[in-house]
Amino acid sequence: MRLDELNQQLDQISRVPVLLVASDFDGTIAPIVSDPARAEANRESLVALRNLAHMPQTHVAIVSGRALADLAARTGEAEDIHLVGSHGSEFEAGFAEPLGPQTLELLDRLTSELRRIAAADPGFSVEEKPAALAFHYRNADEQAAAAAIEAILRGPAKYPGVHVRHGKKVIELSVVATDKGTALRRIRQRLGASAVLFVGDDVTDEDAFAVLTGPDVGIKVGSGETLARYRVSNTTEIARLLAQVAERRADWLAGSHAVPIEQHALLSDQRTVALVGPTGRVVWMCLPRLDSPAVFAELLGGPTAGFFEVKSADHERPQRQQYVEDTFVLETQWPGFTVTDYLDCGGGRAFQRAGRTDLIRVITGRGRVLFTFAPRLDFGRMQTRIRVCEAGLEVEGSVDPLVLRAPSLHWRLTDEGRHQTATAVVELADGPLVLEMRYGTGNLQADPLAEPVRRERTAKFWSGWAGTLSVPSVAPDLVRRSALVLKALCYGATGAIAAAATTSLPEHPGGVRNWDYRFCWPRDAAMAAAALVRLGATGPAMKYLDWVLGILDHCEPPALLCPVYTVTGGHLGPEADISELSGYRGSRPVRVGNAAAQQIQLDVFGPIADLVALLAARAAPLSSEHWRMLEAMIGAVAHRWREPDHGIWEVRRPRQHHVHSKVMCWLAVDRALAVDRYLGKHRTNWEELREQIAADVLQNGWNARQNAFCATYDDGEADAAALCVGLSGLLAPQDPRFLSTIAFVERELLDRATVYRYRYDDGLPGLEGGFHLCTTWLIEAYALTGQMDAARALFGRYVSLVGPTGLMSEEYDPDTGYGLGNYPQAYAHAGLICAALRLAAVDGSA
Repeated sequence: MRLDELNQQLDQISRVPVLLVASDFDGTIAPIVSDPARAEANRESLVALRNLAHMPQTHVAIVSGRALADLAARTGEAEDIHLVGSHGSEFEAGFAEPLGPQTLELLDRLTSELRRIAAADPGFSVEEKPAALAFHYRNADEQAAAAAIEAILRGPAKYPGVHVRHGKKVIELSVVATDKGTALRRIRQRLGASAVLFVGDDVTDEDAFAVLTGPDVGIKVGSGETLARYRVSNTTEIARLLAQVAERRADWLAGSHAVPIEQHALLSDQRTVALVGPTGRVVWMCLPRLDSPAVFAELLGGPTAGFFEVKSADHERPQRQQYVEDTFVLETQWPGFTVTDYLDCGGGRAFQRAGRTDLIRVITGRGRVLFTFAPRLDFGRMQTRIRVCEAGLEVEGSVDPLVLRAPSLHWRLTDEGRHQTATAVVELADGPLVLEMRYGTGNLQADPLAEPVRRERTAKFWSGWAGTLSVPSVAPDLVRRSALVLKALCYGATGAIAAAATTSLPEHPGGVRNWDYRFCWPRDAAMAAAALVRLGATGPAMKYLDWVLGILDHCEPPALLCPVYTVTGGHLGPEADISELSGYRGSRPVRVGNAAAQQIQLDVFGPIADLVALLAARAAPLSSEHWRMLEAMIGAVAHRWREPDHGIWEVRRPRQHHVHSKVMCWLAVDRALAVDRYLGKHRTNWEELREQIAADVLQNGWNARQNAFCATYDDGEADAAALCVGLSGLLAPQDPRFLSTIAFVERELLDRATVYRYRYDDGLPGLEGGFHLCTTWLIEAYALTGQMDAARALFGRYVSLVGPTGLMSEEYDPDTGYGLGNYPQAYAHAGLICAALRLAAVDGSA
């Protein structure tokens, strides 16, 4: 064994974003014994594997020729370890692919024949598996074994449909074509592993060694020819190596220093946003719009991707971070001084349209403060040079002017490759210190308005609006903050509402499920606007509908709306990768743009029509333009509702007939009829269309085998979006079909504080977390059907996931406790508002 080289490889593989450690059982983590029934796993190996399985971004699998039930019994309490039995024909304990009648008949025939051959010698034994039979001859003499093997190879091994596999003193006949290499590839794809460490000893393990590639490491135990690059002599050495990997992996994960997503705070001027870490460090900001290239992108690429830091020069830690009441004025308190951050939006809409953004940072108190200004243009892809001026700093090379006004600081420039970073240290004394980063102007003169006036106006911009909301008694502070987040995601110049403030925060840490959400999905935006309407704020909804009308002016029926647009109403460019960024917690690629723009999503019409109906119910000033918009959308529904689509979850696979999409088409017609009654239009032909869609959903969407509505017309997979059959009003709350669908979602998708969108294989590597919006749907479904104890309990668990400044990401991993996905997410906050309102309505306290 090349020990030094192996140790180096183990050190490297311990540092990959997503690690899969896989091993055979017999001869690797369990010593070979004469009687397979007496084999026991090495305790040290199991401890190391369990430790690895409990680590984030780390997975463990045991891939064995043993039957799955037998393997589960021998590994004990290993619920976090993936078990693969029968050389890959059985995945996970208790699961085996069902065999057809002819295959079962073949398996029975093999069983009879192998038992007959085994009866010739007491040293033979037959191990029965769900899809195979293993003939063991370790305890027989060589002459008897040779005769038995020849009899098997000449006889049952030649039956059509039988697959032969040779191992150490065992020959296996399987009725399913599989091997450990196929099994390893499958589990690697499902878990999204960046690299695999595989340990094997048997001939059958060579199939697994054969599929290793790139940074993967294969280790062979014992003698014999092998494709593995490394070799050890026995299972004791494997226990030692696994312990080393566990220790190195733990050390690397502990030192990765990734701030949890939900611990960031948001700043907004309704033109762009900034994310501030818990230490007051600006780690994300795009300019001039929130969907523009980033000037600070440390969130996705580490310090070299740009940040703006104000911290104690004496290495003290901040004590507290909070918003000033109902605003996006953020205070980070250090021992002796406070940093107050905000994006100036006190100038109103004229300010927003002017192409100007001012990030203001005010430091008050006493102490030594270190300032680090490290902008990186275009995600760091453009050279970023800084020039020191009398009143501050000027960033050179920016398309639009970018300056930092800081007249009292003495800056020191440091070259970092082709970029520059500016640092300064100051001893705070009398009066506040004000820094103003200005985008869109090169003016470094003092602003005509004093900083306290600008801060007060910015605070009133947010708090004045928040004060108009009708907030329920259930979680009022969180509801108010959620409403503020939705308003912060509004693009003030057009009325579009972005799905989130970021791109490429991972749904699977270390994996490829990283998407750009800095755009406006008409469906998502309509749901966000509807949540605000339910709180009494109709302004964002009316402005959003103006944005929709502007898009429809350039659409030709029946094509109508695309799934997603830029916040200015334009079409997205091609999806691209920013290869210069390493990704949050190693999650690559970092994407800009979104390929979902090319999909067909028929569900878009329902939420928009629902929003218009909500506005009508509140006597909002709807016009003939809004009616013509509804007519165009219902025309599109009538023309296209029978088509398959990609669905709300934008799964990148062929189009299907999604239950949720069909129900949303029904919802569009149903809510359009409500607006019809409000405006007195009397479109009775729409009633027939509504009934046709409803009948189709009830006939084809219902899955009798699962006793529930499922993801599509053609499968039996659980999907939280199927709860729409009752939440939309298509079915009455106490309809048995809705109740059983709730139970199905609860059974298959609820995991502690979160609900998954689905569990089926969507073709992408990696496993995502629970989806916050789906959790709120289940809360609402519980409340709607009178299951109030369940509703309140799940709501309590849901709100416990809110970050320290009241913000929520897209998803949650119940195993690690980490927030996942882009942040803050409009869906998560709209869902929180609607769930709180539903609970309050049932309680009679709304």
